[in-house]
Amino acid sequence: MSLLEVQGIARAFGGVQALQEVSFAVETGQIHAVIGPNGAGKTTLFNIISGLLRPHAGRITFLGRDITALPPHRISRAGIARTFQTLALFENMTVLENVMVGRHLRSHSGAVAAALRLPRQLHEEKRIREAALGYLSSVGLFSKAEAPVSALSFGQRRLVELARALATEPRLLLLDEPASGLNPRETDDLAQLIRRVRDDSVTVLLVEHDMSMVMDISDEILVLHYGRPIASGSPAEIRADPEVIAIYLGGEFTGAAC
Repeated sequence: MSLLEVQGIARAFGGVQALQEVSFAVETGQIHAVIGPNGAGKTTLFNIISGLLRPHAGRITFLGRDITALPPHRISRAGIARTFQTLALFENMTVLENVMVGRHLRSHSGAVAAALRLPRQLHEEKRIREAALGYLSSVGLFSKAEAPVSALSFGQRRLVELARALATEPRLLLLDEPASGLNPRETDDLAQLIRRVRDDSVTVLLVEHDMSMVMDISDEILVLHYGRPIASGSPAEIRADPEVIAIYLGGEFTGAAC
């Protein structure tokens, strides 16, 4: 059984077909990339997997469970976390507090315990703080824990968002353009970090425009064009695919789907 199975997904916005007949599977332990030109439907696909959008057709299963109609918070609790192309951090909070927000998904104390500051809740808050510090350490930001997130560089903010996603203890991590806005050195560091995340038993589904990074770290790649899958396979197979070459080098595209 695949970790994630996407079957026949379709989604339209008005008269524009953003996705059509998109099917693929992500195996446990993979770094699986989704690539394609702007407007190919990559972020729409992520929004559907994470529950922010409903598909008009198709089905998504995660760990054998149908999650197609689940709301985002239930999908997150099921074990899927994501980052966004446009950063979604709490600017008025510290770096640590931002990561603790993600960790609270795994908390057990109820609203009454939190309001009354009961011992159980205080003990759990301490554990959440310690866990959040651990995730900040894993992305190299332990020393920035008490800094306001607004004081960080763009690249550091990307890492805060990644740490917050990891704090939910996902089985599957969706990364939407994680290298966007990063310089070459930051991109290389990010690639190494993504490998470490995978080695720590978190499967990664990645949308990214940096083809050098994608080809370097991915086990499998799906290529979308105008919302349709036109190729899938290993990095070597994608590099040699004539239709992928046509799309990225400006040649003729036949419209055939694989």
